[in-house]
Amino acid sequence: MKNQLQLANRFREVILNGTWIANTNFKDHLENLDYKIATAKFQNLNTIAILAQHIHYYIKGIKNVLLGGDLEIRDKFSFDFPPVESQEQWEGFLDDFWKDSDDFAKLIENLPEEKLDADFVDEKYGTYIRNLDGMIEHSYYHLGQIVLIKKIIETKK
Repeated sequence: MKNQLQLANRFREVILNGTWIANTNFKDHLENLDYKIATAKFQNLNTIAILAQHIHYYIKGIKNVLLGGDLEIRDKFSFDFPPVESQEQWEGFLDDFWKDSDDFAKLIENLPEEKLDADFVDEKYGTYIRNLDGMIEHSYYHLGQIVLIKKIIETKK
């Protein structure tokens, strides 16, 4: 259970509560953010809202696999979301993001040890551990973008 707990905690760090790697996390940057900042465009960059929804899309998709379902997500749809048009809508999304992230971490904790080295859905996707590590790294990548975009937008006000 040691490896699963470490993976789950690393995932929690980037999304929910950590400061060890980036000295911040998604929740710190998004929780009290005005939806107008979250949806503000800067040049041709993705908005903060789109980047957060993108990470949530993958969390939900992998969570479905961890629950025994199929891998139904596709990269080509991973940036296609309806616009966030109100603070209420943004906060509803965030509630779902935090809940799914917490559920995801608990599912990682409860994975049998031997599952970590098993093929994730199909051999072409690599192992469970590779995909879970990839989810964490992917999250840090987009967290960095969110931090920079947020600084740019907030300084332009």
